[in-house]
Amino acid sequence: MILLQIDWNPSAELFKIGSFAIRYYSLMFVCAFMIGLFLMKKIFIKEKIHLDKLDTLFIYVVFATLLGARIGHFLFYDPSFLIEKPLEVILPVRFSPKFEFTGFAGLASHGAAIGIIIAMYFFSKKVLKKPLLFILDRISVPVALGAAFVRIGNLMNSEIIGKPTNSDYGFVFRKLGEDFPRHPAQLYESISYLVIFGILMFVYWKTEKRNKLGYLFGLFFVLLWTARFVVEFFKEAQVDERAEWALNTGQILSIPLVLIGLYLMFRKSK
Repeated sequence: MILLQIDWNPSAELFKIGSFAIRYYSLMFVCAFMIGLFLMKKIFIKEKIHLDKLDTLFIYVVFATLLGARIGHFLFYDPSFLIEKPLEVILPVRFSPKFEFTGFAGLASHGAAIGIIIAMYFFSKKVLKKPLLFILDRISVPVALGAAFVRIGNLMNSEIIGKPTNSDYGFVFRKLGEDFPRHPAQLYESISYLVIFGILMFVYWKTEKRNKLGYLFGLFFVLLWTARFVVEFFKEAQVDERAEWALNTGQILSIPLVLIGLYLMFRKSK
């Protein structure tokens, strides 16, 4: 049925003034950080943590997310670029063939996860003075929601596309010059993360599991990376030379993270 097919060709820019443009992808990141800040404030109040530590947490998370996701993208998917042009990886600019502001195009969620964990280690030791798993448990709640916003940004950019559906169902990505429908893999992921956010919110606010160090963080890892593993079956491989593998890079990286999550959930508490 033609009603199941959507011609998708939105502008990636919300508006533009001269050479300065606000892109939907950037807006989704801002929404993710702002709503995350609001949720963490509620959590800090519930845990009776002084709110002056919230600004520091926000700074740690923003830099860890952007740098971790950026470096992770090139480390996992294009390591030669990381070696040849390290400044273009870290900075939101391109130096060749001409200087150009590009923003942070190319972000890997696995890299963001690693970056946030490292940043939270230092935050927990230097600022919060609590165990690492305490802050990881609580920051998992807004991170799940933030991930949903980011995938909407990917959809607006017509990137991280799904495989052809070979039917009338799907999104036709006109920006890519295509006339056949693909799976809206970005939507699949975004909806999955919204469900995960709802589950984490329920567990944190309505159960006593939040008091077990590592449980929420482990549940977050199991749910998020399992969802990512499944959705990858509907996505085009991001690296051509690995397209013939039974599992793609995203799935291979997700497996150990799911196992870590299971360990944290079911380990014996000391």
